[in-house]
Amino acid sequence: MSDASDASAQATRPDWRVRLGVPLGALVLRLLAATWRIEVRGDAGWLAVRSRGEGIILALWHGHILPLTWHLRGLGVQVLVSEHRDGEVIARLLSTLGYGLIRGSTTRGGARALVRMIAALRGGAALAITPDGPKGPARQFAPGTTVAAYRAGVPIATMFVEADRAWYARSWDRFMVPKPFSRVTIHFSDPALVTATNPAEAAADAPRFAEMLAPRAAHA
Repeated sequence: MSDASDASAQATRPDWRVRLGVPLGALVLRLLAATWRIEVRGDAGWLAVRSRGEGIILALWHGHILPLTWHLRGLGVQVLVSEHRDGEVIARLLSTLGYGLIRGSTTRGGARALVRMIAALRGGAALAITPDGPKGPARQFAPGTTVAAYRAGVPIATMFVEADRAWYARSWDRFMVPKPFSRVTIHFSDPALVTATNPAEAAADAPRFAEMLAPRAAHA
C-alpha cells in the first residue's frame, strides 16, 4: 500500500475518540435529557411545512445545540457537520440519534456543502443550521443561511432555548447544558421566506432573522 493510501486509511479509520466518545456521549445525553422537563411553543408552523413534504431551514444559535439535538432526534432532520476528523465523533453521535448528515463547513468543503444543502432543501429536507457557527462571533446571524434559503426557495424557522437552571461553558458561544430536572422551553418562530430577488438582497435580510432569534422574541 502506498504512503498516500496509508494516510487516507488513517484519516478514515475511527480513532479512540470516536470509539469511546460516541457511545459515552450518547449515554450521557440520554441520562441527562431524560430528567429535563421540556415545553415546546410555536412549533405548529414548521411541522406543517414538514407535513407537506417541503424543505425548511431550522436556525439556532450554536450555544443551544445540546437541548435542540435531543428535542429534534428521530425526526429526520439533516445537519451540516465538518469533514475534519474532529467532526467524526459529532457525526456518528448525530447518526445514532436519527439525523441525516451533510458533510462540510465554511472552511472545509464549503462550496460542496452549500450545493448539497440547497439540493437537500429543494428535495424537501429540514436542515438545522447554526448561523453563528462554527466559530462565531456568537449570536451574529451570518448571511449564508439566508442566501441558502433564497436559492432553495424555502422558509426559515428559528429555534430559541431557555432553561431555568443551566451550566454555561466558558466558550465563545457560552454553550448551554441544562441541569438535571431543569425546565427547558423551546420557542419556534413561524416559518418566514427570505425577502429578496437576488443573493445580495438575501444576505441583507439576515438581520431580520437575527431579531427572530433574539431573547426578547422568545418572551413575546
